Amino acid sequence: MNIAAARPARPAWLRAPAPGGENYRELKALVGRLGLHTVCESAACPNVGECWNQRTATFMILGNVCTRRCGFCAVLKGPPLPIDYDEPRRVAEAVAALGLRHAVITSVTRDDRKDGGAELFALTIRAIRERLPSCRVEVLVPDFQGSHAALDKVLDARPDVFNHNVETVPRLYRQVRPGARYERSLEVLAYARRRCPDLPTKSGLMLGLGEETGEVLDVMRDLAACGVAILTLGQYLSPSPGHVPVARFVAPEEFAELAEAGRQMGFRRVIAGPLVRSSYHAAEAV
Repeated sequence: MNIAAARPARPAWLRAPAPGGENYRELKALVGRLGLHTVCESAACPNVGECWNQRTATFMILGNVCTRRCGFCAVLKGPPLPIDYDEPRRVAEAVAALGLRHAVITSVTRDDRKDGGAELFALTIRAIRERLPSCRVEVLVPDFQGSHAALDKVLDARPDVFNHNVETVPRLYRQVRPGARYERSLEVLAYARRRCPDLPTKSGLMLGLGEETGEVLDVMRDLAACGVAILTLGQYLSPSPGHVPVARFVAPEEFAELAEAGRQMGFRRVIAGPLVRSSYHAAEAV
């Protein structure tokens, strides 16, 4: 059987415009000049043109090579890059140059580091605050292998939003997130909520990986029980034939139904749709 031929054709509602425009080119030049990475480019986000033209970007610290080999992710895998302690200053410079009111900071997973790179998250938060005090800072963190000490480093720097994605349902973790554990991700979110009760927590899932609707609703209930305030739901898109294939494309109407179910569960905000990503319209979600 021809696997490529068996893949479902991408529907019209998943077609994003090609990136371009003056703001896009300006931000691309800024990121290149400062030697920074963005998850927008490294993870092949379909919204890069829209977001960059609105002068928003998600900065990816700790290099652009990940120590894990998740089946869904386009970020490079392999031996990690050396830690760049000047990176927080350059991220803050970019945030100031863009005049951002809401900056999102994420990273590759650094299992080679005892603290998983938490120190660099804290330094980046503080550098942005020093350079542009009016800017809110949202962090999208890896699981730090469940280390509370690492989480404390990030939380002590007082981000404005704490995000950690569960990504998919527990049954699919071995295929989609090898090296991660569903229960550990829930504990990361629950610990942040316990440690900082006033800090909004956030998580997200990709749909279309082969999950059942009932499984998605169960995960949503688990997240609500952990005190997660903001939930994102988007369509998974396979970055290449070597990644986990798309099992199906979820219709916009299904996303709307799940969003309503999430509101009934008590989430403060649910952002759901085919092109939604974890940091999509992040400022408006808070």
